[in-house]
Amino acid sequence: MSLEKLNQYISLEALNITKTDIAEIIILSFIIYQIMVWIKSTRAWNLLKGFAVILVLLLLAYFLHMSTILWIAENFFSLGITAIIIVFQPELRRALEQLGEKNILTSIVPFDSSRREEEGMTDRTIQELVRACFEMGKVRTGALIVIEQDVSLQEYERTGISIDSLISSQLILNIFEKNTPLHDGAVILSGDRIRSATCYLPLSDNMNLSKALGTRHRAAVGISEVSDSVTIVVSEETGSVSVAKNGRLLRNLNQEQLKEQLQAMQVKAEEGRKIKLWRGRGKHEDKTVQ
Repeated sequence: MSLEKLNQYISLEALNITKTDIAEIIILSFIIYQIMVWIKSTRAWNLLKGFAVILVLLLLAYFLHMSTILWIAENFFSLGITAIIIVFQPELRRALEQLGEKNILTSIVPFDSSRREEEGMTDRTIQELVRACFEMGKVRTGALIVIEQDVSLQEYERTGISIDSLISSQLILNIFEKNTPLHDGAVILSGDRIRSATCYLPLSDNMNLSKALGTRHRAAVGISEVSDSVTIVVSEETGSVSVAKNGRLLRNLNQEQLKEQLQAMQVKAEEGRKIKLWRGRGKHEDKTVQ
């Protein structure tokens, strides 16, 4: 077979495949891959295995001509779609939030008009936080400190009492002092400021978390599952310091490890500001050229 005939056989025209078809295949492959990654990383994976068992049983019923079971399955199919949406509501919400965090649209059109310019956490603030956390750990004072990043936490701030003050170790120690009005609940920080105290957070329903962890730790993981925040937890029982982020809990950190976690967040915020500054300059230059 000549090379020309081989090229004719494998050409897109011979297969009747257009460039649009190729683009559709790439987009669908990416979407299916992202869905599988999402399913694998959430409790949806176990539920999916349960649905797979039901599907196998339905196939068995089809081959054995079990008409009653097939009639029930057919009539409950539409209800099943609604049930899936209800069961997976937290995961679907988080998936959409993660898609929004990609900033695909906001990189083109500035939808997000934030209440403030992006502020980073300074070295002084990091030192104050580390000092306060380990001083509370020494005396077994429980604490829950949520640090806002790109995803707004205003809906959780509204559940508490507004403070809007500069961060200091003395203020944090005073807030979480036992038997004081503000000690119960979480404190939400943004940049170098304390925004709100006594805030209520969503609890994680992750079954893989240790049963020894209390409500404070589950709330820390819960808020990290629905936002990109970083949460510091000081255990009232052991005095240990932990950090929750991206749905994971890093336990029993020392001062240096906690400082590294906060500095990594500081670097991320700095990179985000540089990107926004670069975009702003680009838009300004375009207007100048016009």
